[in-house]
Amino acid sequence: MFRKMRRFKQQISFEECEKVLFEQPRGVLAVLGDNDYPYTVPLDHIYSDGKIYFHCAGEGHKIDAIRKHNKVSFCVMDEGYRKEGEWALNINSVVVFGRIKEVKDVRIKEEKLRLLGLKYNPSPEDVEDELKRYLDPEKHIDRVTILELTPEHITGKLVNES
Repeated sequence: MFRKMRRFKQQISFEECEKVLFEQPRGVLAVLGDNDYPYTVPLDHIYSDGKIYFHCAGEGHKIDAIRKHNKVSFCVMDEGYRKEGEWALNINSVVVFGRIKEVKDVRIKEEKLRLLGLKYNPSPEDVEDELKRYLDPEKHIDRVTILELTPEHITGKLVNES
């Protein structure tokens, strides 16, 4: 169903792909947008339990596109490195193909919000303070949008810019 990588000698292992997904702070989500034009948007994410989660606005181009067509791709790159004496950057890039949906379960939303917070906030205390805002009855967690991307195919490669 999915193409084999053309430059297979540059392919990285599944474990290396997972490392990039777990460690890197953001990637680019691609959806089928208005008038069937691709629409891409950079997003912070977490990789948890073999899935990718995003926190985002509950309305807009991205959400409209996802509700219309749930097949997406997500690309993440690491910061790269240079070999001694070389100018070219070596970058691990990962592309995930899968289906995305809005998370409705409040327990999962809270869990993934906490994980997102722990990845991006300076301290666990800050995360708990933020979560209190979301869990406040006036700003109920039902208003929070968490997206869950279930991978159907993950591939990655080491790209050399030279």
